[in-house]
Amino acid sequence: MKNSMISSPSKVIAGFVLGITMVGGVATAAGVFSTSVVNACVDKKTKVIYAAVNNSCPSNRTGVTLGSPSTAAGSINSIVTKVFPSVATINVTTPNGGGTGSGSIFKTTSTFSYVVTNNHVIESAAGGAGTITVELDNGDQAVATIVGREPNYDLAVLKINKGNLPTIEIGDSSQIRIGDQVIAFGSPLGLDHTVTSGIVSSLNRPVVTSGGSNTTESYVDAIQTDAAINPGNSGGPLTDSLGRMIGINAATATLGSVAGQSGSIGLGFAIPMNQASRVMNEIIANGKATRPVLGVFFDQSFTAGKGAKISSLTPNEGAEKAGIPAGAIITSINGIRITDYVSAIVRIRSFAPGDKVTVIVTMPTGGSKTFSVTLGSAVSN
Repeated sequence: MKNSMISSPSKVIAGFVLGITMVGGVATAAGVFSTSVVNACVDKKTKVIYAAVNNSCPSNRTGVTLGSPSTAAGSINSIVTKVFPSVATINVTTPNGGGTGSGSIFKTTSTFSYVVTNNHVIESAAGGAGTITVELDNGDQAVATIVGREPNYDLAVLKINKGNLPTIEIGDSSQIRIGDQVIAFGSPLGLDHTVTSGIVSSLNRPVVTSGGSNTTESYVDAIQTDAAINPGNSGGPLTDSLGRMIGINAATATLGSVAGQSGSIGLGFAIPMNQASRVMNEIIANGKATRPVLGVFFDQSFTAGKGAKISSLTPNEGAEKAGIPAGAIITSINGIRITDYVSAIVRIRSFAPGDKVTVIVTMPTGGSKTFSVTLGSAVSN
């Protein structure tokens, strides 16, 4: 599959410029998802929620309390208390400057810990070109080494020689739905300890991200959120209402910029956690990760909105073995509509090597046909 960044109605092209270093500061969102304590009654049969009258419920309804000033499981305050000890600020210094991003501690031993962030946050320091420093919630700092990075997914895993650190709880991104409450953590514009909240605005959003000196564009099957995400939030966690990381902040769409920095317009994008977890674990195990391969090259000049046209096939890969011919136009992968080659690449990369996917195509001779394809594997480049 060839990678290219071009404009089309079916995708978003977005990228973070690394946040500038600024004098610290604390900016947290106050309040709770349910803005006040509400006593309610749940019907035992229909499960419909009714307001309680005089703080009491009839016999056919069960009394419940929705929300709490600061201690309820769903309050932003309680989630901040739970999550922030595992959130880190990533400072990168190179001969040409540097920048600031965010990360999460997701594994720890008695002597060292692993931190996940975006590749575009740290790639300028790769290969010894700079220094990466991880600043913990308590202010401690540690020089980090790069365990591995996967530019195709815009992910990187760092290692610091500090053990027994608090780790973030990993959630299941396949369980989130549009409208679910989410919280974004990080250090936008160098302002550490920043929290913003919002909802899941969309799922399976095709996004092409790039930042800094990226030479490889990252194709993300993204979670879209209206939680404010700004430069420097890159690599930080997006959590659900229980503080479980269900995404990694990766990009934001903007209308413009001021002084070289683009601001949030309520269109933020995160890498789904289930997709990221596979890559993170492969990097720890092997120092690199793999990506799934359909085994096709796409005609990038084909009219957007009508599908992804296959220009040629890779010999002995999944598409050829399944019988998909060159010239076929992919219109659906596992039930998700495909509008152009970018949405096809994004959808394929949401799976793992070896997965079987159902591909619906319009045949060169006309008519629709369904194929079952086992995805191949390629090592990160």
